[in-house]
Amino acid sequence: MAVYAIIRIRGRVNTPNEVEKTLKLLRLVKKYHAAIYPSTLPGLKDMLNKAKDWITWGEISQDALSELLRKRGRTATGDPLTDEFVEKHLGLKGGIEALSKAIMSGEIAYHRLKHVEKVFRLHPPKGGLKGSIKKPYNDGGELGYRNGDINHLLKRMI
Repeated sequence: MAVYAIIRIRGRVNTPNEVEKTLKLLRLVKKYHAAIYPSTLPGLKDMLNKAKDWITWGEISQDALSELLRKRGRTATGDPLTDEFVEKHLGLKGGIEALSKAIMSGEIAYHRLKHVEKVFRLHPPKGGLKGSIKKPYNDGGELGYRNGDINHLLKRMI
């Protein structure tokens, strides 16, 4: 099963109300916020299509997901996500690696977990964005669906 990493690339200025509402439902309130959702979530494709001019998304790899959880994951209280926290509160032996495997296999939906922050706050990408933030990824821009290339962008932003 595929898990999408969704990153908001553009800010809030001049965003239509219906798109802003969709981004709020995806928990992408600010620029460079990221969230992860299973690709089988009902209505997700429609939401991504509506907000495609403000976000980029693609299938995240397990390595990138583990790194994202380890370096940018936060608990509900704002503390960093640790192996001990995962074992204690989520009951997964193996810590963050076990959590990332469970998310990738579809056993756990990260957006439904308690005790963790659902949004990842990222840095702007090292080296800058390579294309225009107003063009689709396939046309030399940064927006929209980018398949597995999302992992490269995520590593530059973590």
